[in-house]
Amino acid sequence: MKIRGNINKMMVTLTDEDSQFKGYVNYSLPVGSSVLKMNEQIGNVIKFSYLGEINCIHCGRKTKTSFAQGYCYPCFTSLPQTDLCIVRPELCQAHIGISRDMEWAEKNCLQEHYVYLAVSSGLKVGVTRSNNIPARWIDQGAGRAIKLAKTPNRYLAGIMEVELKKYFNDKTNWRGMLQQEEPGIIDLQEAKQNAIRVMPDEMKDFVSIDNQETKIHYPVEKYPVKVKSINLEKNPDFSEKLTGIKGQYLIFEGGYVINIRKYAGYLMEFEFTD
Repeated sequence: MKIRGNINKMMVTLTDEDSQFKGYVNYSLPVGSSVLKMNEQIGNVIKFSYLGEINCIHCGRKTKTSFAQGYCYPCFTSLPQTDLCIVRPELCQAHIGISRDMEWAEKNCLQEHYVYLAVSSGLKVGVTRSNNIPARWIDQGAGRAIKLAKTPNRYLAGIMEVELKKYFNDKTNWRGMLQQEEPGIIDLQEAKQNAIRVMPDEMKDFVSIDNQETKIHYPVEKYPVKVKSINLEKNPDFSEKLTGIKGQYLIFEGGYVINIRKYAGYLMEFEFTD
């Protein structure tokens, strides 16, 4: 089977609450107008061919370079979803009426946000919109996560994260995340209580009473001992057996990995063989 089109980041869902496989991630890869169910391809050989064209995931314009994981430069410099507060929420100004697009900000920045703790390559603190759970945790390859606080907007969540970064890591080591199911024994309930203790008093009113942990299981047959990242611009043709998926990474036999999110907007051709 062959399929061709511009790709985007993988869509993710967790299995139903009532399923015996509760918490298992299902991955779907948009390719042009088609959507590939990637879990079904695990165990198969996939041939990737990058066809040398990149199209902006927002406007479709051809671009030589992709910015912010899929945008052309004009969109990168003008869209609210590529503004600096997306990666640094403490810089969000929507709450004082300043945004590249206030209508967009009302739907995305001026909504409830969670500050959370998650275990991926280690324990980390992060921020996401309430309607982006659990997708945000999955994209980071978290095996477990817990809500720490709920704020009415992105700015306040970002300010809280800045304070907590003095005590907790806010980055994921992607290589470490791909080499293991979960690092050591980390008690999220204890970590949450520690975070509350070091939190400034004026922020404690936002602490979430939801202490339930979300457990996430990824479709990985075997974690690689050594990770070897494939650059499709330098190696536009790649073929290997798919052995797992975690975060936004495809994991192949021999420890080869491809970060699908990095190639959003790239025109690709895929060939699948059993």
